[in-house]
Amino acid sequence: MNEQTYSVLEFNLIKERVAQFALSEMGKQQLLSLAPSTNIRQICSWLDEVSEGVQILEKSSSVPISSLSGIDILMNHLNKGVSLDPIHFVKLADFLISCKKLKQFMKDKEILAPRVTTYVFGIDELPKLLEEIERCIRNGRVDDYASKELAKIRKQLAIQEERLKVKLNQIVNSSKYKMYLQEFIISERNGRFVIPIKKEYKGKVKGAILDTSASGATLYIEPAEIIPIQEQISLLKVYEESEVEKILASLTLLVEAHLNQIKLAIETMVHYDILFAKAKYSRIINGRSVNITNNRHIVLKDARHPLLGDKAVPLSIELGEMYDALIITGPNTGGKTVTIKTVGLLTLMAQSGLHIPVSEGSQISIFQQILLDVGDGQSIEHNLSTFSSHIKNIIKLLKDANEHSLILLDELGSGTDPAEGMGLATALLKQFFQKGAIILATTHYSEIKEFANHTEGFMNGSMEFDIETLQPTYRLIVGEGGESQAFAIALKLGLHPKIISDAHQITYKEVKEYQVKIDDLHERKDLEQQIAYNKYARAIKNNNKKGDNSNVQFQKGDNVKITATGEFGIIYDGPDGYNNYIVQVKKEKRSYNYKRLKMYIAANELYPDDYDFDIIFETKENRKKAHIMDRKHVEGLNINLEEHKDS
Repeated sequence: MNEQTYSVLEFNLIKERVAQFALSEMGKQQLLSLAPSTNIRQICSWLDEVSEGVQILEKSSSVPISSLSGIDILMNHLNKGVSLDPIHFVKLADFLISCKKLKQFMKDKEILAPRVTTYVFGIDELPKLLEEIERCIRNGRVDDYASKELAKIRKQLAIQEERLKVKLNQIVNSSKYKMYLQEFIISERNGRFVIPIKKEYKGKVKGAILDTSASGATLYIEPAEIIPIQEQISLLKVYEESEVEKILASLTLLVEAHLNQIKLAIETMVHYDILFAKAKYSRIINGRSVNITNNRHIVLKDARHPLLGDKAVPLSIELGEMYDALIITGPNTGGKTVTIKTVGLLTLMAQSGLHIPVSEGSQISIFQQILLDVGDGQSIEHNLSTFSSHIKNIIKLLKDANEHSLILLDELGSGTDPAEGMGLATALLKQFFQKGAIILATTHYSEIKEFANHTEGFMNGSMEFDIETLQPTYRLIVGEGGESQAFAIALKLGLHPKIISDAHQITYKEVKEYQVKIDDLHERKDLEQQIAYNKYARAIKNNNKKGDNSNVQFQKGDNVKITATGEFGIIYDGPDGYNNYIVQVKKEKRSYNYKRLKMYIAANELYPDDYDFDIIFETKENRKKAHIMDRKHVEGLNINLEEHKDS
């Protein structure tokens, strides 16, 4: 398995979609790194977990999984000799609460999901740790009552800050300072309270100048009366900070003492997050677990490509028992490539512990590698042609292929001379087969279909095509190679069956009659004349080399050229006693002497012996009347015969 396989089969996109259901960042990252296993027990265990997860979600769609927000940062700070911040303890408390909720949630799910519920025993709720964090940390800070000393310090701080507030208000509102003040407000500079004094009254107010305004007109002075109070507050804040640090350090040590339990709880929570993300995706795609084997036997029933959703046409396919190689033919855009990609993608998904959208009774075999040549693979960087890049890739596949490989080949041998491409494709298929690989290949070569028909271990398949709608159904039919849809489409669109039969004989070296049912006589006439039009060009040179036709006896249906006008017509009747013929030209009948006519194409080259010339010479209305009169007598029903013109 390599990145190219993941990319071409769109396995990376599947992982992205599954990861969207994960709540934790750690869960998302692990899902994005998901890789198929070749350990059958591990794969079966994964699939069983997801099945139980689906059952749990069907009973209760809301599972209390923690998002683990901030936990990774917290874990990185531990055992570093520094204390955690209050916000870290808040995140840890949230996580421990989630652990408690998850254990309670799983209590009544033991019968429904015996395997999945056992994992919850790997989570230790750590109630004493949670209780201590909740006691010491509140509203994102160390609580006043986290220790008796901290409570005492903060009480003294509150008293001193209230004294300071009263004293400052007295100063600002005092008539003694009224004329000195620039504004009647209290400001703060570097954590100490000051009042704004006009510059010219600098010596009138005792205290320390801590700042000046930008213009220099205002001095910010800490009055001497409040300096002792502020010194006391500063000292108390030092004591407070020291006590808070002691509490945080003590809490940090307590967390570090339970580090192993916390790590195990995190790992278990991530495992649950991944498990239920898979289960949620399974429900989205209507997935299910499948039987996993090591016997190289693939059975897919009503499989659907998970990225196509409701648009996917169910695929049923079997490989590895009656035959090891399936060769799929069919029209372009008929679903051949999607079919082989579906088999490869579902194999990757199942080996990665993901449910797949199939019906009951499906089976996936474990492969050590899925080797593929799908898409044009053209390398602009190395200036390789499409064919060259395919061959370079195929050479690598041949080196890697063995009895544990699933080989996916799309349009093998394309991009070069058809005859050589066909031969090369057949030889490569034989080589892959001899190496023991399971092969799924698509082709347009009819010779490869014949090869598959007569070679043990190979089977033909085709993509169904609805000839009535001229659209592919995207349904795989195993056991028969695809017919030439080009011929079928041409026949449906109105090309003469004789032309198609000729093409079939040229292509397949065999005779096959094509027939089409046509009810409309005009349509039949047009169809018959296609042969004539195709023969005109071939006859022109030969007829131009012929001399006069004084000894020619024209027959009904002969195609002739009127030498005087250059027009073409068809002999309707004649000759009369003067060697004149009735010729139909552009829907009208004219009389010409044989000397004015030149043979173009004889009737026996254009039409069968039993051809009904009324199709050409009679109007549609007259033919209908004749048909009625053949069956019964109708009073007043007449056929009007067209008068011919002398020319």
